[in-house]
Amino acid sequence: MVEPIIHMEDVHKRFGRVHALRGVHLDVQVGEVVVILGPSGSGKSTLLRCINHLEVHDSGDIVVDGMPLKSAADINAVRREVGMVFQSFNLFGHLTVMDNLTLAQCVVRKRPKDEAKEMALKLLSKVGISEKADAYPGQLSGGQQQRVAIARALAMNPKIMLFDEPTSALDPEMIKEVLDVMQALAVEGMTMVVVSHEMGFARAAASRCIFMDEGQIVEEGPPDGLFLNPEKDRTKVFLSKVLQA
Repeated sequence: MVEPIIHMEDVHKRFGRVHALRGVHLDVQVGEVVVILGPSGSGKSTLLRCINHLEVHDSGDIVVDGMPLKSAADINAVRREVGMVFQSFNLFGHLTVMDNLTLAQCVVRKRPKDEAKEMALKLLSKVGISEKADAYPGQLSGGQQQRVAIARALAMNPKIMLFDEPTSALDPEMIKEVLDVMQALAVEGMTMVVVSHEMGFARAAASRCIFMDEGQIVEEGPPDGLFLNPEKDRTKVFLSKVLQA
């Protein structure tokens, strides 16, 4: 049996009295695109942030690419293999797009500057904004900034990409340009875990959809099965609201 690239077993996370994750079990295989759905406060983003130790889980086991999240060395090794894109773009406003893309390559991956620039240009072309290399983030639209953030994460050659509601801060007309980039990554076989409210993207790109509520995985399955024939009443109520919106 092929080992999953992400393995979570009986994972719990609390924030004071809030039990954000309640015994989560999740395996993600190489090349899978897993989209996590659910209402606000259901634990979706917490689950995602536990995968690369941005949040420290209280109990249970998390293994990423064969490395358990226990020692500092393992955590740093995992983070080198996992790219993450947030709701906010988190770009360095005082640096050009090119410098945003080359900084971590040079510091973390120890790439020569010329090689890092070549990689940056290739990825800017991939996300459709190669002409913006010398611009500053403040000169870009929200959709362009998010595409830069995706390119920056890809520049580290990650094995896994995590997306935490990457379109939620964007105007409606800018959402498609970001989802198109993510769709292309899915087609290329990138392993992705995506927290999103974009049902169209979930149906088109996901290998599997997961519905979470109150810190637990309530139901999961292929997109068509989950959207067209959900088994759990809680899933049915949630989908009836979001699909009508």
